Amino acid sequence: MGKLESRGLRLGFATFVLFTGLAGDFWRDALSWYGYGAVVAIVVAGSIVLLVRNRERFRWSRLPYPLLGFFLISVLSITWSFYPLFTTLGVFVQWVTAASAISIAITLSWAELLTALGWALRLILGLSFLFEFVVSVFVRHPIYPVWFTERPAHPAQLLYWSRDLLFSGGKIQGIVGNSSLLAMVALLAAIVFAIQLAAHGDNDGVTRFWGWFWMVVALLTIAITQSATILIALVVVAIVAAAVLLVRRAHNPRSRALAYGVVGVGVVVIGAVALLLRGPIVSVLGKSADFTGRGEIWKAVIGLAQQRSAFGWGWLGYWIPWIPPFKGLARAGGVQVMHAHDAWLDLWLQVGIVGLVIFAALVLSILVRSWSMATDRIVTTPGSAGHLSWLGLLPLLMLTAQLVQSIAESRILLEGGWMLLVIWGVKTKLSPLAVEFTVKQPRRS
Repeated sequence: MGKLESRGLRLGFATFVLFTGLAGDFWRDALSWYGYGAVVAIVVAGSIVLLVRNRERFRWSRLPYPLLGFFLISVLSITWSFYPLFTTLGVFVQWVTAASAISIAITLSWAELLTALGWALRLILGLSFLFEFVVSVFVRHPIYPVWFTERPAHPAQLLYWSRDLLFSGGKIQGIVGNSSLLAMVALLAAIVFAIQLAAHGDNDGVTRFWGWFWMVVALLTIAITQSATILIALVVVAIVAAAVLLVRRAHNPRSRALAYGVVGVGVVVIGAVALLLRGPIVSVLGKSADFTGRGEIWKAVIGLAQQRSAFGWGWLGYWIPWIPPFKGLARAGGVQVMHAHDAWLDLWLQVGIVGLVIFAALVLSILVRSWSMATDRIVTTPGSAGHLSWLGLLPLLMLTAQLVQSIAESRILLEGGWMLLVIWGVKTKLSPLAVEFTVKQPRRS
């Protein structure tokens, strides 16, 4: 086995890629955009090498068809784009991010993916608290990213990398420079750590002490960052996990049908209660009914999307704030916003109803495969009853968190969010858990 195929190198590189995708703002804020470009170049080069060396595992025809369809609509949007040069750039970024995700999906097993995610998320959380500690103890005032050279008399709060709030009870921003993004990282981390704890470390060297230590760190981060969206996502993830566990306890078709009936009724009841009490719920969470100003952004986006409803204005990913029609379109916290703060509105705006439907088909297909992976027994011997693995919950719970976040953020289309979505899409189709399962897998549920 060559060095490039060694487990340590594969896990190390995957951790680096996932860290870069989920904490891209750290590289930009610490090293400037030029430094970030160098980091991305390393990620892309390494991913291409892995794809070439593992080309026998990768075929375009084997990728999920909705994913291929979304690639196609984004490329085709160059032809009708209002800003074709920037659409070309956006498509390039989308493709290289997907390439990095695919390289991880085809070179790591599910257990190795869980390990790499755990390492990357621990790094982000640990470095975030260390960073905020250094700022509060030694710097003692808010600091800007290195790329921000202007010093306005009354700067927008969103421009700070850290606002020196660790010891004042405020919303810390961590190395990602944004409390909402840090909260999302913490939620994803809580999911990963919970699965590792349930699976007794999943053979990656995580002891129960350190497993619970990092779980407490993740939950503490969610509490400190005070993100209403992530608190709601945490509740939804817990409900989905409970539904999965209920279905998994069913041992025959009759009890399984009953379990699905209970889950269906529960979804309807919870959905109705959430809809009827949405005002009081968001008020308790410290938000207005439109999640603190997002209503104005959504209104502006809807008005623009309606002008090119079918196919959109052209794919971008992040908005380019100095070009029409985005220049002056919407502001929040004193700065120009870079996305619609709703992934589904962003899709409608950029690739129209056609692209929105294709993306919805992609998400639905991943959800169906993820649900099956979470609830179905793994049969490795013909005629056996099979068994269950905690690892099977990973894509479903992670995607659930991403979908809740997509209502208030567009991150599922960008950087780490898009990277994770592609990983779930590719891996749930190409690498069913039963195929990878061995006798060395962690303790079963």
